[in-house]
Amino acid sequence: MPDNPPAGHLDDDDYPAYTMGRATDLLGTTPAFLRAVGEAGLITPLRSEGGHRRYSRRQLRIAARARELVGQGTPVEAACRIIDLEDRLGEALRHNEELRRDEEPRDRPDGPGTGDDR
Repeated sequence: MPDNPPAGHLDDDDYPAYTMGRATDLLGTTPAFLRAVGEAGLITPLRSEGGHRRYSRRQLRIAARARELVGQGTPVEAACRIIDLEDRLGEALRHNEELRRDEEPRDRPDGPGTGDDR
């Protein structure tokens, strides 16, 4: 898999386009850091046929958030847990918003307020 994905994958945030070396360069971190967030279960890189780790843009954004927290003094394991909880909270908030939209009253021609109050 090349570092420059084929045109069909340019918009795919989950395409594993980045090698360990390229990922560490982009994040300004070390391979040990990426292995640590992988071991903590925060990201799971795909493996090439040769067994090399491959990262997607989505995984790199998650790892960048972990690096930010670690840079603020948070241990790696705690940073990974914080990010997991942030993701769960975001998902719950989106789900609640969908439920609110589904429960909003809908304007119906035969319902109250149509002017036909007999």
